[in-house]
Amino acid sequence: MITPGTYPISSGVATIEPDPWTDGVFLLRVNGVESSQLNPDRPQTLGFEYMRWAAAVLTHRFAPGAAPLRVLHLGGAGCTFARCVTHAHPGAHQLAVELDAGLAALAREQFDLPRSPQLKIRVGEAGQILAGLRDATREVVFRDVFAPQDGPGAAPDAPHVTPAHLTGADAAAHAARVLTPGGVYVLNIGGGPDLTSVRREVAALTAAFAHVEVMADPAMLKGRRRGNVIAAASDRPLARDELGGRAGLARALRSDALPAQLVDDVAAFTKGLAPDPTPLVPLPAAAPTSDGA
Repeated sequence: MITPGTYPISSGVATIEPDPWTDGVFLLRVNGVESSQLNPDRPQTLGFEYMRWAAAVLTHRFAPGAAPLRVLHLGGAGCTFARCVTHAHPGAHQLAVELDAGLAALAREQFDLPRSPQLKIRVGEAGQILAGLRDATREVVFRDVFAPQDGPGAAPDAPHVTPAHLTGADAAAHAARVLTPGGVYVLNIGGGPDLTSVRREVAALTAAFAHVEVMADPAMLKGRRRGNVIAAASDRPLARDELGGRAGLARALRSDALPAQLVDDVAAFTKGLAPDPTPLVPLPAAAPTSDGA
């Protein structure tokens, strides 16, 4: 049972509060930042638009009742998307990676999550876990990782960002390695009116995958606001013809409560931009030389 309140977690505090717009639904905030919407009775109902767009990708790629999906979630939080996947694919085996041990414990305690082996939560750093997984062991990798900006000049209220080591060519290559043939890498990418960082991430995907789709609401793609972009990548076309194909995915996105559109020309979207070269796992520091240099 979900109990509203403030709870200590490893990185600070999490709060659970009633959603002011929907009866019986709750919002999870992590250190004051809205993180997840929690719908105890209807896990298939997703309040955040980017999750609905990601779910549409899976709906048009994997038929219900197909071979059990193995899903890796990079970023756990309230495991809202994992609950939705379990509803659509009851046989799925999922692993959610969450850096904050206290938040992972709170999710298990409060949010009525599927038990292991349906859903395992591993406390750890997403890049390290991804790098350590065996080849061709997941049908879906879903990345939804954000952290406060750090470094000189970072404002306390600056938008949270995905750490650089999860956004570049090395991360995309590892995701491609971990996926089975036909598997899908789905990313929630945050961006502002300047879409350069989003386009660089997509460039990393095009270097590792033969097929890439990008979707967001038109205002976001025109650089009119800050928001979320969903990118999806695979070694095969993202939307299967027998499940509606790309046209069916486009229709589903247009009919969303916050309509989204597919980018028509991904090559043009990324033109002139190189992927970030940051390695997925930081290289160990060089050992000092004998003279201490």
